[in-house]
Amino acid sequence: MYYGTKIEKKFDAVKMAREIKDKLDAKLSKMTKEEIVAYFEEQRMKAKRVKPSA
Repeated sequence: MYYGTKIEKKFDAVKMAREIKDKLDAKLSKMTKEEIVAYFEEQRMKAKRVKPSA
């Protein structure tokens, strides 16, 4: 067994992902289907969006 020291995280990706998901869920839950589609189309056109490269 390994009993090493615990590493202190400076960035918690899981916590950040959950916060983003909760924020988006709160925003989308108040929208109609048409508003949601329009929202994502608008987000896709934003210039500072990070696009994955495959």
